[in-house]
Amino acid sequence: MKNPAEARTRSEILKQLREAHSTTVERTQALLREQKQTHREICQAIRDDPKTVPEVAAATCKPAHEVLWHLAALKKYGIVVETGMSGDYVLYKLAKEA
Repeated sequence: MKNPAEARTRSEILKQLREAHSTTVERTQALLREQKQTHREICQAIRDDPKTVPEVAAATCKPAHEVLWHLAALKKYGIVVETGMSGDYVLYKLAKEA
């Protein structure tokens, strides 16, 4: 166990670090909130029927390259799966429905 003086010193150092990096923390938290919102929008778009990247982009009003990036992340973590092809495009669907 640390003695009380070491605990106070550590606590003070952590407080100073939080204050010094508060803008970075706020910016990171805002980015994470934005990404979660985008993931929710994408999942909502593919909830009923499988869709291609251009279809999801149109449904969410997001650029196709951003949608592809988010779909790749969602696929990596098992939230969405590929369910076939529509022309030259892969169809994506929520994993729990696959």
